Amino acid sequence: MLTSRAGATNGVSSGPGYHHGDLRAALVLAALEMLEAGEPFSLRAVARRAGVPPAAPYRHFPERASLEAALAVHGLHELMSDLTAGTPAPTSAAEVGGLAVEYVRFALRRPALFRLMFGQGCDDRDDERVRAARALHDYLEAVMAEVFPQSDPVALATAGWSLAHGLACLHLDGKLDHDDQAAVDERVRSAFAAVFPPISSSGTRVP
Repeated sequence: MLTSRAGATNGVSSGPGYHHGDLRAALVLAALEMLEAGEPFSLRAVARRAGVPPAAPYRHFPERASLEAALAVHGLHELMSDLTAGTPAPTSAAEVGGLAVEYVRFALRRPALFRLMFGQGCDDRDDERVRAARALHDYLEAVMAEVFPQSDPVALATAGWSLAHGLACLHLDGKLDHDDQAAVDERVRSAFAAVFPPISSSGTRVP
């Protein structure tokens, strides 16, 4: 996965000596770095940042919107990785709250990317973006089906996503304080516990 953390690029070089095959990844990485730094970017600016000729980006991205879509796909993949993180899928209401904690943490760690991912409509013609979004939705629906077997998993996934997303935006917009990460985590867990109470052994919600 591409990442700009600590300068790691997973073998992608952003210098002038790029070779065939890594150009697209180098451009996405350069755009991600500019986005996170709050720098406005054009395809030419991204090319300069990646150390490639000005016309090079057009081999993969005919316009800025297509590069932004690639950034959104990258963000969806990174978010999915954060939610799963090599751990078993949640099997309890409390663990569902843990997913929401990771969702909000992602938003606070990648605010500009998060806003880009969800601040524009999803182009149904972009197969890669549709697949990335569908994978996230399918995972949430599968979790809800496992944890709340007596309920509608699609409706619950929508409700859970809406709650997590709303909490993320409230923290990002400064409506809820986010200086103390532990306090943010507890606030998110408490909100989910209020909406998604524990499940009894019979599969019904505990009053």
